[in-house]
Amino acid sequence: MWPMEAVREPRGGSPATQDTHSPPNQKARDFTAMSENFDKLNTILESTRDDVEKAESGNKAATSRVRKAMQAIKAVAQDIRKEMLELRDSAGN
Repeated sequence: MWPMEAVREPRGGSPATQDTHSPPNQKARDFTAMSENFDKLNTILESTRDDVEKAESGNKAATSRVRKAMQAIKAVAQDIRKEMLELRDSAGN
């Protein structure tokens, strides 16, 4: 299995404390972070497939692992959503 602690990495600073004027290469970094999170989302989803099948066949421990993975998916998806909003808002600058 994959370690859940490695799935979600803390983000630096709140939007209120971050500089609103991005350096020229900021968009490249934003895209890299977004693509890394998207890859992370796919990895979690793919690695959960076996546990979903086990849970469907009645394995109670697998249901717990699936629920834990769904929480991780939710967290990574929220990070991607924030990144998309940042990209949208920075497009006007």
